Amino acid sequence: MYRPRVVDAETWRWIWLGLAVACAAGELAVPGTFFVLSFAIGATVACVSAFLDASVALQWVLFVGVSAGALALLAPLGRRLARHQGDEAQEGATRWVGRVGVVIEEIPEAPHATGRVRVERDEWRAETDEAVQIPVGAQVKVLSVRGTRLVVVPDQSITS
Repeated sequence: MYRPRVVDAETWRWIWLGLAVACAAGELAVPGTFFVLSFAIGATVACVSAFLDASVALQWVLFVGVSAGALALLAPLGRRLARHQGDEAQEGATRWVGRVGVVIEEIPEAPHATGRVRVERDEWRAETDEAVQIPVGAQVKVLSVRGTRLVVVPDQSITS
């Protein structure tokens, strides 16, 4: 006859601790949703109660209740943060696309010939795909980033 093995209270301490660590690591692997973090918080509370010699039933009630509460609080926050940092958020050098700069070294009209532009506080090598020479002092708009160079066009929307 099969008799299921009963897990003693001492073992639950380590089960909760392992679950808390695994859930925290899972949240680090899939950041931004705070879904798995909610269960890590619940498991941590259950682990603390296990080390304080609470009954296994109370540990489960705490795990489920705290996890549900944390999920109710953190999931909307995660959705709001994900919506705020949408796919259109630019990172790295692409953040310069669409910005306006000033030519500080003439940009020749020859293909792949470069000049220099200042965009905000940074200076960049710049080139243009248009058959036009861009003089010093002209305002330009950044179209793209090609390697370590900005691709620019004269900014027609700005009047002197």
